[in-house]
Amino acid sequence: MKVSGFSFIRNALQYDYPIVEAIQSILPLCDEFVIAVGRSEDQTLSLIQSIQSDKIRIIETVWDDSLREGGRVLAVETDKALAAIAPDADWAFYIQGDEVVHEKYLPAIRDAMKTYKDDPQVEGLLLNYQHFYGSYRYVGDSRRWYRREVRIIRNNGNVMAYRDAQGFRTRDNRKLNVKLLDATVYHYGWVKPPDRQADKLSNFGRYWHNDEHMAQSRKELKGFDYRGVDSLALFEGTHPAVMQARIERMNWQFDFDIRQKKLSFKNRFLKAVENLTGWRIGEYRNYKLL
Repeated sequence: MKVSGFSFIRNALQYDYPIVEAIQSILPLCDEFVIAVGRSEDQTLSLIQSIQSDKIRIIETVWDDSLREGGRVLAVETDKALAAIAPDADWAFYIQGDEVVHEKYLPAIRDAMKTYKDDPQVEGLLLNYQHFYGSYRYVGDSRRWYRREVRIIRNNGNVMAYRDAQGFRTRDNRKLNVKLLDATVYHYGWVKPPDRQADKLSNFGRYWHNDEHMAQSRKELKGFDYRGVDSLALFEGTHPAVMQARIERMNWQFDFDIRQKKLSFKNRFLKAVENLTGWRIGEYRNYKLL
């Protein structure tokens, strides 16, 4: 079995992306890792080059910032990396720059890739998500956070990034048939120093919003206020080993009363149903479960 990892990144230092940790977290499962490094205003390329592994292959790219609608440029960059992986790879493992896989899940992921390697009906593998918010102590527990995404796809040449690269579809726009794994991706995109978070939102918002909207946002986002979140829970597990040094460097304070729930009656009801049954009513699913 051959596995290729792939990702894309730009301005990782400027916007405080844990891209090194993201790559390192799945590297043990990969025979190679292809990363599309966009032309940056910081030393992102040097950062990626500093990773000590002969598995990593870098392709340098230039983002087409005119592809703004719906974050399309993110899918284009994802597809550049996917197109560059080894053609004989059985699986392609996608990881974004703010996602990290805990080492405790690697055996289950490896076993699943072996189990379904020769089953063409299984076009992808679906992973669960934990979304950290404000600090490494809290996770989002409301319906605003997506629960699952496809991160491992069969390398058959028929799969492309969908919309803003949150997931994938076939080239004829069909949802992938997938198996759900007992493994979780830790999403750290909402854990940054408040000024870096504000800068990131201001910058990346331009791929979804017009210039007038972004001009107003830049005036307002002088520092991100994490306290506006609707609902959080305490994280009771352990973080991936590759994240420990970053966690120790945390230099801002965020505390939250987890009893505070800013939820409408409708969302309270829907959340209660989900907690009781595991069924998320009205959940968006860009995949078909087998």
